[in-house]
Amino acid sequence: MQQLRQNKRRRRLKKKYAVLLVVIIFFLIFFGYGYAQYHDGKKTSEPKSEENIRFNGEKDKNGNVNVLLLGIDKRKGETKSRTDSMMVAQYNPDNGKVKMVSLMRDMFVPIPGYSEYKLNTAYYLGGPELLRKTLKQEFNINIQYYVMVDFTGFEKIIDTLEPNGIEINVEKDMSKNIGVTLHEGEQKLNGKELLGYARFRHDAEGDFGRVRRQQQVLQTVADELISTNGVLKAPKLIGTIEPYIHTNIGNVDRIGLVKDFLFKHPKEIERLTLPVANSYENVRTVDSGLVLQIDQQKNQQALHDFLND
Repeated sequence: MQQLRQNKRRRRLKKKYAVLLVVIIFFLIFFGYGYAQYHDGKKTSEPKSEENIRFNGEKDKNGNVNVLLLGIDKRKGETKSRTDSMMVAQYNPDNGKVKMVSLMRDMFVPIPGYSEYKLNTAYYLGGPELLRKTLKQEFNINIQYYVMVDFTGFEKIIDTLEPNGIEINVEKDMSKNIGVTLHEGEQKLNGKELLGYARFRHDAEGDFGRVRRQQQVLQTVADELISTNGVLKAPKLIGTIEPYIHTNIGNVDRIGLVKDFLFKHPKEIERLTLPVANSYENVRTVDSGLVLQIDQQKNQQALHDFLND
């Protein structure tokens, strides 16, 4: 009887060791794959430019994570970059909700230390920190982190994620000032084409149409990133985009956010565009041209209702 119990104990131990061995082997294979993919991605990228960026981020009082997302257009021969897209992303660690606020660049607002200008001028004058201070002053929102992505990096992400292109419904023929020619209809767009689609603004909708398309593209890419294909390509994507991204999110926080997002990823991203409907008027100014003169109180309230819902 004792011999029988000893044999059972040995079989249980062998089973445990076998499971542990499989886990270790799987981890080593995945780590080796991830390491190789990461460096494979790095090979296709350019050396990262060093920038000393000051950002005095403040935590959200409700425990949410607020991130300033900036799409940067770096042009050769220019010492200062321009931001073509500005968004605030909010992540709630408790329920996994993700909310996205698109900021119209033509909003005419007071910039701390300067006069009134279009919102995107704040970035041109003082980088992400001055833009953060402007948003705090105008909308009373605390932003903890920033992420700046060069448009070249966006193109490389798309081409790495889906070499045959991301499927999207192009709503009309587009070509003016976007570097590509797109035709109406459902089709697969590569990185350069998808960026051109998101940046197009030469129609009756102007910047409002562009912001709407940016939100559409962001949702489509987000869905692809959290798919099985996106997760498997994550190491290579990180290696590819690293030289084109600047952020103050530390490695530990970054890992935590990615882990939470993968396990609690939302079915959809809730969206808001500022200024909201019936809260602005088009005004022509001497120095800034055509701008959006906004109702500060109405937009500040709309933003807080949306983020704190």
